[in-house]
Amino acid sequence: MKHHIVFLDRSTLQANVRRPRFEHTYQEHPVSSVAELPQRLQGATVAITNKVPLRAETLRQLPQLQLIAIAATGYDVVDVAYCKANNIAVANIRNYAVHTVPEHAFTLITALRRNLLAYRRDVEQGRWQQVDQFCFFDHPIRDLHGSTLGIVGEGALGQATAQVGRGFGMQVLFADHEPPKAPHVTFTPFAQVLAESDVISLHVPLSAGTRNMIGINELRSMKRSAILINTARGGLVDEHALVRALQEGLIAGAGFDVLTNEPPNEGNPLLELRLPNFILTPHIAWASEGAMQFLADQLIDNVEGFVAGTPQHLVT
Repeated sequence: MKHHIVFLDRSTLQANVRRPRFEHTYQEHPVSSVAELPQRLQGATVAITNKVPLRAETLRQLPQLQLIAIAATGYDVVDVAYCKANNIAVANIRNYAVHTVPEHAFTLITALRRNLLAYRRDVEQGRWQQVDQFCFFDHPIRDLHGSTLGIVGEGALGQATAQVGRGFGMQVLFADHEPPKAPHVTFTPFAQVLAESDVISLHVPLSAGTRNMIGINELRSMKRSAILINTARGGLVDEHALVRALQEGLIAGAGFDVLTNEPPNEGNPLLELRLPNFILTPHIAWASEGAMQFLADQLIDNVEGFVAGTPQHLVT
């Protein structure tokens, strides 16, 4: 059988994507809208998507589709239930960002714990030139050593983030569902992690059970000196509640790499914040050069494995 492969949003992956080692035709598009999908995927047996949603109303029009290869770990863009009921395999990427995401998370953490943006702003505004000694202490500077890192999610990224935290001398608490997935992990109730952590970092997928898992009540339960980091998925945190928490000083700061709707072309309350204790980056924690090439290689490995009858990394 000759397969027809269509990559729907090739521009999201800045890496070399090799062609599979089996007979096939191949088509790629820099970006794709939902309205374009029925035509672009007509006759496709393999669809590759990163963030283009494939819902039931689209999939019903694609009787030849056999595999959806997701160029990401999260698979909330795909109607998995429909795929399972209609024998469409879905494969995702595993363990490709175990260095780049924790590094980005700790870039946010260290900048916020040491108030680097606030001090940089002060220097730019001439504050240093006005003091009568060699330095000034307008903003708290807090060590990571001896502090508590609360991690929500104990998968590969949560584990890798914990390893970095331990390297800084932090105590690590994991909040996840019992029993723990990983060895040597002690489960700590979510409420306790919120109350005791100096830094909370989110590493869970977006699902019905995790959507808005951090709201105003959870933010109120955190230390006022704590910071919240989200390099996982937009939608895990109630963004309006976060704005309120930062404006009212309920927490000391936040670093986010994700928003509920991306790109935020219809606006987002977090885009309006002009606070030195809030850092927003455009969903790039995953995107180091090495991580993207690893992803691209595994993406085609997933396609080749499926066609060879030895599928891997299936979510259905």
